[in-house]
Amino acid sequence: MARKLGNVLIGQSGGPTAVINQSLVGLVETCQRDGRAGRILGAVHGIQGVLQGEIIDLGRESRKTLEAVAATPGSALRSVRKKPTPEECEQIQHALFELGVRWFFYIGGNDSAETAHLVSQIARDAHQELSIFHVPKTIDNDLVATDHCPGYPSAARFVALALQGDDQDNRSLPGIKIDVIMGRHAGWLTAASALARSGPDSGPHLVYCPERVFEMPAFLADVERVYKRLGRCVIAVSEGIHDSSGKLIGAGEEKDSHGNVQLSGSGALGDLLAATIKRELGAKLRVRADTFGYLQRSFGGAVSPVDAKEARRAGERAAEVALAGRRASGTISIVRKPRQQYAVAYETNELQRVAKEQRRLEERFLAGTNDVSPAFLEWLRPLVGKLPRVAQLSDFPFVP
Repeated sequence: MARKLGNVLIGQSGGPTAVINQSLVGLVETCQRDGRAGRILGAVHGIQGVLQGEIIDLGRESRKTLEAVAATPGSALRSVRKKPTPEECEQIQHALFELGVRWFFYIGGNDSAETAHLVSQIARDAHQELSIFHVPKTIDNDLVATDHCPGYPSAARFVALALQGDDQDNRSLPGIKIDVIMGRHAGWLTAASALARSGPDSGPHLVYCPERVFEMPAFLADVERVYKRLGRCVIAVSEGIHDSSGKLIGAGEEKDSHGNVQLSGSGALGDLLAATIKRELGAKLRVRADTFGYLQRSFGGAVSPVDAKEARRAGERAAEVALAGRRASGTISIVRKPRQQYAVAYETNELQRVAKEQRRLEERFLAGTNDVSPAFLEWLRPLVGKLPRVAQLSDFPFVP
């Protein structure tokens, strides 16, 4: 039997997803099988739990319980949005030493990768034998050095299904419908709405991502053009749209510890766009707006099977690399293999490559100022899975 070299600590951070617990269970089960890992601990509310001593024992859980946790959306260990100060990083490093932690895994997005990198530097300077790995997750899909992020395919599936239903609602009672979708700096999730289209007149008819400057006069002209042609218009718009100066349209003032302006907890953007349409294009127009907000993140009824599998494997891979001692720190990347049938590989990258960096929609995935390209939909389809078939009125013959 291999000699126990130290304990494992796992934390979750940032916005939860429908599959983040797959990564958690992938980590736990891999560490349980490895003879080098001692106790397998969990930090409640991420680094906040480390600072406050809220630590639980994950290694004692049964396989049945772990599998139930894996299939549960949201962060089972609870999450946090906190950027630690240099003093807090030293406290975290000391707490990990006191707990006998040899391996620390932090599941999260780019802010979480930054936190992992900061603590890794402190531990290195203290000559502490500590391996820190970041396990990716974000519905925003904005991490660099990866084809896509665990959590995104399920959220993208939710968006596509929601727009598919919303388009049928809009066909039933025609009007102008605005759906505001998550995406602060990157439009990956908003772009996924285009997957809902089942025919040439299907919505969303207009898709606005933050990779393009948003100009209100052009927006109004787009809406008017579609409405005149179809008698209705379904619009998907990112919460992060901005003008030519970079100012967010309809954003509030509240910020988190990483400096991010609150966007998703408010319907301000949808209300603003709806009011502007009625004021400029006609007060009698039927205009409605919905803000998807946090619904996109942990919706268990729209989990992508590919996403669940890959999230589990990302956790397993992080544990395998770390426990083998191949690297002192790193982050897991998903690499799509260049073949006709969808397949991926899992690679390890440097933490600093992901920390604080953001990946935006590539130019080849955009079409003009208000749509996405066929190349994007081709890239997305294997991640989301098959969507239900939507019947059209033309499928039914009229009585002669």
